[in-house]
Amino acid sequence: MLKISVITITYNSAQTVEQTIQSVLNQSYKNVEYIVVDGESTDATLSIIEKYKNKISNIISEKDNGLYDALNKGIALATGDIIGILHSDDFFVDNNVLQHYANLFTTTNADAVYSDLYYVDKTNTNNITRKWKSGNYKPNSFLFGWMPPHPTFFVKRELYKKYGNFNLQLTTAADYELMLRFVHKHKIFLAYLPQYSIKMRIGGKSNITIKSRLNANMEDRKAWEINNLKPYFFTLFLKPLRKVLQFL
Repeated sequence: MLKISVITITYNSAQTVEQTIQSVLNQSYKNVEYIVVDGESTDATLSIIEKYKNKISNIISEKDNGLYDALNKGIALATGDIIGILHSDDFFVDNNVLQHYANLFTTTNADAVYSDLYYVDKTNTNNITRKWKSGNYKPNSFLFGWMPPHPTFFVKRELYKKYGNFNLQLTTAADYELMLRFVHKHKIFLAYLPQYSIKMRIGGKSNITIKSRLNANMEDRKAWEINNLKPYFFTLFLKPLRKVLQFL
């Protein structure tokens, strides 16, 4: 039976973190290691986490150098066969998500599994504002602006050891760079779980303003350069344009 490590990063997440924690602890799949990495929150986040300390495998709270540094800390702590990430404002759509992931990893022996994602309203999480339907991966899909939603991207732990963790040179696109490196550059075996697995509250920092979107585009370009890869001239324009389809 595969052991799945789920990592949640928190920082002043008191308004949402309890729903995140409960969505992990209520999973029907029980061979789960749950790791929470907090960046020394100053609100009620830690007191909420403390309520569940007997059910959480590992809790640390210390200063970090941002989200991706905290994720790397969580990966270093993980002992599961599979590593997944559930951010502190996200939650699983139901109690069987991890069971579905485990089943697909087992039947396909995939290196990584991804699925579909709902964007929901910050306050009314029953209000779905966008749908990210990933579709099947095809070789060179990244060249045409494709990427899976990172919160749905579960990976064998051995791949982090083999190909590295999140690149801290990047501030908003380290998740994109990691998937580009794993999938496009190293051609890992990817399996698609065709169902909506995670709800994400709207408001990602890379999409808030035109300025931040331009910065994200520059980081996307850097992700290719870091890996000595060459995108097509239209690749990095197609990537944000694909998001338009999520509103349809």
